[in-house]
Amino acid sequence: MAEFVKVTEQESKHRHLEQMEVAEILLNINKEDQEVPLAVAKAIPQIEKLVTAITDNMLAGGRLFYLGAGTSGRLGILDASEIPPTYGMPYGLVIGLIAGGEEAIQKAVENAEDSLQQGWEDLSRHFINEKDVVVGIAASGTTPYVIGALKKCRENGIITGSISCNPNSPVSEEADFPIEVVVGPEFVTGSTRMKSGTAQKLVLNMISTSVMIQIGRVEDNKMVNMQLSNEKLVDRGTNMVMQQLKMDDYEQARTLLLKYGSVKKAVDAWTVSRPS
Repeated sequence: MAEFVKVTEQESKHRHLEQMEVAEILLNINKEDQEVPLAVAKAIPQIEKLVTAITDNMLAGGRLFYLGAGTSGRLGILDASEIPPTYGMPYGLVIGLIAGGEEAIQKAVENAEDSLQQGWEDLSRHFINEKDVVVGIAASGTTPYVIGALKKCRENGIITGSISCNPNSPVSEEADFPIEVVVGPEFVTGSTRMKSGTAQKLVLNMISTSVMIQIGRVEDNKMVNMQLSNEKLVDRGTNMVMQQLKMDDYEQARTLLLKYGSVKKAVDAWTVSRPS
């Protein structure tokens, strides 16, 4: 195994932050942030392998689990929670779990991430099985909650992935498809909610969006299966229906959309029923 260097804990390149003017702080944070997408780009081959594995398993009836602590856990929950409204997927197919449970979403839960057993116990409550894929998210790559869960997953024949921001980390060792986005030291030393968190968010966007496209939840570049949960989305969907059916009547398109509940169903129904 290559040497493990905890880059996320290395000293910031910037000193005496408290002496900086606000504009200088903001410019330096922005300068650091510009390194993030470049680091993500280097990891695209790793991301592609994980996306392919998740897609294959979801098409075969499996689920996607995200597992993390602190910021990493919250980002996984955020990504999972946005899949049903955005792509019309049933709840429970993409699931985010965080060390410490729901309480930890809003505030830190002491020592929650330190258990090697709790992550697997949390997964077991969802009857995890070999059809599923579990992605552990840990900026440091050393979170026991995540490492222990991935290890047990592999022992039980469950495909694992990971997202970390240190090279050759322990969490990568327990992942079939490790993703390492090395963004370098943080602006505030060790504050991995910053560049590391941004990198994780970008990777999660890439994973879930790519999987949803691959399993048929997007047509052209449109969210044709999105839930019509507010007036903004109804309006967006109505315009999609008008565009796809080359329909000029807004109210007719809106009525059709609301009748069938999604852009895809409305367009398909109109296409089948209209006179040839």
